[in-house]
Amino acid sequence: MTATPPKSLQQLYAAHPRQWREFDYVYPVFSRRSGGLSIGVNLNPDKVCNWDCVYCQVDRSVAPKRRDVDLNQLREELDWMLGFVAGGAIWEQEPFANVPEPQRRVNDIAFSGDGEPTAFAGFEDACRIAIELKAAHNLGAVKIIVLTNMTLAHREYVQRAFALLDKTHSEIWAKLEAGTQAYYEQVDRSAVKLDRVLANILTTGKLRPVVIQSMWMRLHDQLPPEAEFDAFADRLKSLRKDGCQIKQVQLYTIARHTAEAYATPLSDDELDQLSDHLKDRLPDLRVDTFYGVH
Repeated sequence: MTATPPKSLQQLYAAHPRQWREFDYVYPVFSRRSGGLSIGVNLNPDKVCNWDCVYCQVDRSVAPKRRDVDLNQLREELDWMLGFVAGGAIWEQEPFANVPEPQRRVNDIAFSGDGEPTAFAGFEDACRIAIELKAAHNLGAVKIIVLTNMTLAHREYVQRAFALLDKTHSEIWAKLEAGTQAYYEQVDRSAVKLDRVLANILTTGKLRPVVIQSMWMRLHDQLPPEAEFDAFADRLKSLRKDGCQIKQVQLYTIARHTAEAYATPLSDDELDQLSDHLKDRLPDLRVDTFYGVH
């Protein structure tokens, strides 16, 4: 069970703007799941994604500022940002000046943003840039995280990028929030089959430990079906049986504005019940819960 954060941090968790000053690709956020400052890298400024999640926070009613990724500009932005946070200047800026001293830590560089980061053809080059700049700023303890829906992890350039990240402090955060194809279509609304996602998680997890990120919510004011959550637990059990190394399961709920108004957060107690049930089913698996904003 994870303690509910204070209101000041809940407000930071609820606000995840992917825009910082005049930057196009790099932005700082205070992340509930990272437990500290996360330097986001947006490889999808065009807001294109092969999932259409009901809980997505990306506002696609507003036209994107730009649609391309200029790797030279990305390098310049990330270089500046890492120097800015490494020197501590970020904590003098709003809203980060409100972060209590014990939580003032830089946790990661995260490939996240307005779509699926591995869909960018230059994903491998972007990972190489992050690795080089992390070393240049002596940020060895800072992780590089890829938040991915795993739909494209079978592609060779993605596999090469993951292998490159294996050489530094890094984690792959793989999305899995359904046990059946029907529920997957209801929540993630993708043309890519759930079996493809599961196969890619397995292949990736055989080579390095992965973190499973799993969003659960009310849909039309209905709790997740018990049978569906059991099917999700069965998927995790099968993955591990087949050799997938699962480092952690992040069980969380909605904290920000959603694409569909009928997708609403679970209460702390409701999320705890899911967490307890998963721990009962897989007692040797680490499960961390992250609550919504109330």
